[in-house]
Amino acid sequence: MIKERPYVLSIAGFDPSGGAGLTADSKTMEALKCVGLSVCTANTVQNDISFKACYWADLPIMLAQIKVLFERFPIEFVKIGIVENWLVLDTLLSALLLQEPTVKIILDPVLSASASYQFHGDEPCDKREFLDKVLEKIYLITPNFNEIQCLYTDKNTEATIAHIVSKTHLLLKGGHRQDSLGKDVLYHFNGAVVEMLPGNGNYTEKHGSGCVLSSSIASFLALGFPLESACLKGKNYTEKVLSSTTNLLGYHG
Repeated sequence: MIKERPYVLSIAGFDPSGGAGLTADSKTMEALKCVGLSVCTANTVQNDISFKACYWADLPIMLAQIKVLFERFPIEFVKIGIVENWLVLDTLLSALLLQEPTVKIILDPVLSASASYQFHGDEPCDKREFLDKVLEKIYLITPNFNEIQCLYTDKNTEATIAHIVSKTHLLLKGGHRQDSLGKDVLYHFNGAVVEMLPGNGNYTEKHGSGCVLSSSIASFLALGFPLESACLKGKNYTEKVLSSTTNLLGYHG
């Protein structure tokens, strides 16, 4: 008997190189035996080392795509990547929750490309009136050390962590940390703190590794694993991708 795979929705940008965004998410979800659905937030002009331009998708089109997918498929988990700004993100979150009030949303807050392109344009970090509302609507947020420092510029990192954890789960990625490189820390909503140390593999930097991690976590959650296990398994899968090649584009499967 063939076991039906769970559906996971990626709301993210299109990367022509296939290393990040929707393509990387779809590769990850397929490798982990999920069915990857997608809504495109942006059409980018980039490869694995150079980012040239970003053309944002129209909000009404994204909302229509969300609606038609939920009408057809049972979607319990959604991963979100680059979005034009916090207002658009909040609107998308409200649309998702309208379609399925119990849907769990994993937000990878991509604020800039590795080539220093700023996705939120001229929007000041300290004027994001929608950020608190966003945190209250999602299940997990997965910033790295650079991104978390931009979320609340009036707070230090420790205060920002405490504030986020008062509203949702937080996985603080360790790829950019100065100490204990590669150590991720899972902060449960108002609860336990779990450190996740890197393995001993021969890892090299990969374009889109944050996309792979967040979409793999969403996939393992959809497969029925609890949050901590899903994060650990997602980290292990991402490390396999990091060790799969010596260039910036990793292999899946």
